[in-house]
Amino acid sequence: MIELKHASLLDILPPNLKRDETVRAAALSLDGQLRQLSEEIGRLTYYDRLDKLTEEEADELAWQFHVDFYEPGLPLEQKRELVRNAFRWHKRKGTPSAVEELVAALFGEGKVEEWFEYGGQPFRFRVITNNPEVTQERAREFYRAVESVKRLSARLERVILSQTEELPLYIGGVFHMGEKMTIRQVG
Repeated sequence: MIELKHASLLDILPPNLKRDETVRAAALSLDGQLRQLSEEIGRLTYYDRLDKLTEEEADELAWQFHVDFYEPGLPLEQKRELVRNAFRWHKRKGTPSAVEELVAALFGEGKVEEWFEYGGQPFRFRVITNNPEVTQERAREFYRAVESVKRLSARLERVILSQTEELPLYIGGVFHMGEKMTIRQVG
């Protein structure tokens, strides 16, 4: 079977037309344009190549898919991640897992704790992240991202920046075995 991108019009011409030099030249002159058109058709399917989207394509798809939190200034990899997950997040919008996935896509790791998990006020939650980039400068961006996917009845109470470091731990101990002697001076 001949693939469309490798096909030539000569392949489908009947034998009597293949012998006509004018028809043959016309068929060969169109082959380049047909190959170019075949390549462009392959680019129409965005879902097959989400990891290869250009900036412009990602911006256009984000608008088309109504990506809740999307900024044109984001890095290309984050844009692709937001577009890739748009449908999934729309289906699960308002759930803690949707908030966690959006936070992970934009800011690295994040975990949502509901009010009943930490003894807070009803309908509140907090986000725990270990990404040091979630600073005061990016606080508004972080807040807008969470607000775009959380359920409307829930309120973000606080963001906890958790940082863990590997530190060497040295433990020492002494074991003494012997008699106890008390000396008193009488006097």
